Amino acid sequence: MSRFELPEIDATRAGLVLFVASVIFLYSPVFIRPPSGTFVFLELAILFLLYALILIGLNLQFGHTGLVNFGPVAFFAVGGYAAAILTANDPYRAVGLGFAWPVGLVAGVLAAVALGVLLGFSTLKLRDDFLAIVTLAVAEIIHGLTITFRDVTGGSIGLQNVPRPIADMTGGGGGTELFATIVVLGSICLLAYGVFHRLSASPYGRVLRAIRADEQVTETLGKRVFRYKLVVFIYGAAIGGLAGALLVFYNGAASASFFTIDVTVIVWIGMLVGGAGSDRGVLGGLALIMGFQLFTRFLNDLLPFVTQDQFASIRLVLVGLLLMLVVKYRPEGIWGTAEELEADS
Repeated sequence: MSRFELPEIDATRAGLVLFVASVIFLYSPVFIRPPSGTFVFLELAILFLLYALILIGLNLQFGHTGLVNFGPVAFFAVGGYAAAILTANDPYRAVGLGFAWPVGLVAGVLAAVALGVLLGFSTLKLRDDFLAIVTLAVAEIIHGLTITFRDVTGGSIGLQNVPRPIADMTGGGGGTELFATIVVLGSICLLAYGVFHRLSASPYGRVLRAIRADEQVTETLGKRVFRYKLVVFIYGAAIGGLAGALLVFYNGAASASFFTIDVTVIVWIGMLVGGAGSDRGVLGGLALIMGFQLFTRFLNDLLPFVTQDQFASIRLVLVGLLLMLVVKYRPEGIWGTAEELEADS
C-alpha cells in the first residue's frame, strides 16, 4: 500500500455528513466572506473539485479496469449542455426550456449515461489503442457539434441565463458564494470518492483488476468481461455528466470553451503523475498539476521579455517535461505502487 493511502477514512460517510452540513449552511442566515485576495484560489479549488469528479470515474476505467478513455470531456460536455438547455431561461440564439435546476441536473447525468451506453456498446470490444482513438474522436466531434448547432447550443457564444442555485441561496455574494460552492462540491466529490473507492476495494474491484491484467483469463473464469467493462464505462460517463451539470449551474452558462481537449489532458496528466489505480494518488497528481498552473501564471511578470502566449506555451512544456520524467523514472506515478498496476496474485 502506498503511504499516500494512509490513514484510511470512511469517505462515504464523511461525504454524507459534509453534504448535510452544506445544505444546512445554505439555508442558514450565516454567511462566511473570505478575503477578496483568496478568490483566485477559491475559484481554482472549485475547478479542481469538478475535474476531480471526472478523474474519479476515469481512474476506475483506466486505473482499475484498463480502459483507455481519451474522451472524458465528451461526457462532461453532454452533461453540461443537457442541463443548460433544459434549465436556461430565454438564452440568446439558443434553446432554453426553463425547467427547474434539479430536472437539468438529472437530465445531464442521464444524457451522459446514454452516450456512455451508445459508445460503450460500439467501442469496448476494440483494442486499447483503437479505443483511445475513437473516444478522443467522439470528444472532438461533440465539441464541434456544440459550435456548429448554433440555434440549439448558442454556438461559440453559448447558453446564458442558466440557473445558479448556490448563488441564489447565498445572494450571489462573491466570496460567500465561492465558499458555499466549495463546501457543496467538496461533499459531492468526497461522497463519489467513497463510493468508487468501496467499489474498487470490493470483490467487484478485484474482477476489474483481473480484466486489466488479462481479459482472456478472466473470461475463462466465467466472468462476463464485456458487461463489466460496459458498466464501468457507464459509471465514468455518469459522474462526468454530473460534473458538467454542476459546472454550468456554477457559471450560470454553458460554453464550448468550458469543454475543450484541455480538460482531458489535465485529468490524464494528473492521473499518470499521481499514480493510476491509486484512488487518492490520482487526486494528489491533479492537485499538483493544477497548483503548478496556478503558481506559474504569476511568473510572467518576472519575465518581461516573454509574451503571454509564449509563457503559456512554456508552462505547457514544463508540464510535459514533468510527465516525461515521471513516466521514465516512476511509471507507476508519484504515489502509485508497481504492484497495483500488475496482475493480482
